[in-house]
Amino acid sequence: MFKTIHQYYLYIITNKKDGVLYIGVTNDLERRMFEHKNKLVQGFSSKYNLNKLVYFETYQYVNDAIKREKNMKKWKRDWKISLIIEDNPNWNDLADDWFDN
Repeated sequence: MFKTIHQYYLYIITNKKDGVLYIGVTNDLERRMFEHKNKLVQGFSSKYNLNKLVYFETYQYVNDAIKREKNMKKWKRDWKISLIIEDNPNWNDLADDWFDN
């Protein structure tokens, strides 16, 4: 019997460089970004037009992703920005070419 390997994602989205940041966790990053880009879920991200994926991490276990999310939400804003800049200095939308516009 084969064991299914799951993937979970911690991600950060924004509306623009140095803009509002949102940290979330999902088991389907592509679906979640589609929801954010099309404002399918009402709340913080749709209110502030947060639809640019600027950072993500992959985890095998959901508890690890949730632990990281809770920890990062306590971080100072400067720390979050430094993390984004380290991997994505131009704040490019990492999901920009995932969907037909």
